[in-house]
Amino acid sequence: MKGGVFLGIGECMVELSDAQGGLLRQSFAGDVFNTLWYAKRALPHGWSTRFLSAVGVDPLSDGMADFIAGAGIETGDIRRIPDRRPGLYMIHLDAGERSFSYWRDRSAARLLAADAAHLDRAIGAAQVVYLSGITLAILSGDDLETLLARLATARAAGAIIAFDPNIRPALWDDATRMRAMIERAAETATIILPSFDDEASAFGDADAGATLARYAARGADLVVVKNGAGDVSVKRGNDTATPYPTTAIATPVDTTGAGDSFNGAFLAEYVTSGDVAASVAAGQACAAQVIGHHGALIN
Repeated sequence: MKGGVFLGIGECMVELSDAQGGLLRQSFAGDVFNTLWYAKRALPHGWSTRFLSAVGVDPLSDGMADFIAGAGIETGDIRRIPDRRPGLYMIHLDAGERSFSYWRDRSAARLLAADAAHLDRAIGAAQVVYLSGITLAILSGDDLETLLARLATARAAGAIIAFDPNIRPALWDDATRMRAMIERAAETATIILPSFDDEASAFGDADAGATLARYAARGADLVVVKNGAGDVSVKRGNDTATPYPTTAIATPVDTTGAGDSFNGAFLAEYVTSGDVAASVAAGQACAAQVIGHHGALIN
């Protein structure tokens, strides 16, 4: 494609991470927003990036909206919800590997799909739509059904639907429902970008080939399995799966945002060139930069 709208649907949160002297550093991040951040930097002229989400009407929400706009991501599809606030998370690091604590029960983004007409307008204007399993997990049952229906309609109309399952069991009240919703979302997607460790844990996949086959059977045109420092495995249509070796960084500083940054750079290259090898290389190069720094977002 020569240009269009790249729409991300998800949650941006307040991020707290360690700073020197026992202090905490505040920023804003979230898996879909992170991917938009890196896609924006990689997409050529003629593309716009937009974020479909929801925030409150409080000063912290104002700051978040300003931060998103300052990154060059359009905020017109972000709904404002009175009596709601942004969610918050804190990063904990152990030898470069991260874990998180979350506070998001009253997150405004939980209502991002509550207005069906708003969804129709935003998704209908996009050539590329990106979302994650976290997007699914934070929505009510009715809102999730609304979103899945809109995505299916958009795919049928020719939009590219890109989906990272980004499986977070703690966000779901039932593992069986989690797996069912992940697979239903996969059926709406043209591109699926899973991480093997998540898939092995949730679905029992023995290897990346099993993950490729399972998602390809759901109707995706392209499946790209990330595997940490291991190979990136790709299956396009009926083609034979192809492994792409990853050059590992000896001592990652912080792996937060590694998969999101890969997704952003990969999708930016793929939707403009259609070249899988170049897209994987772009994603790997971007992720390698990100894990050499603290936090999910780098310039």
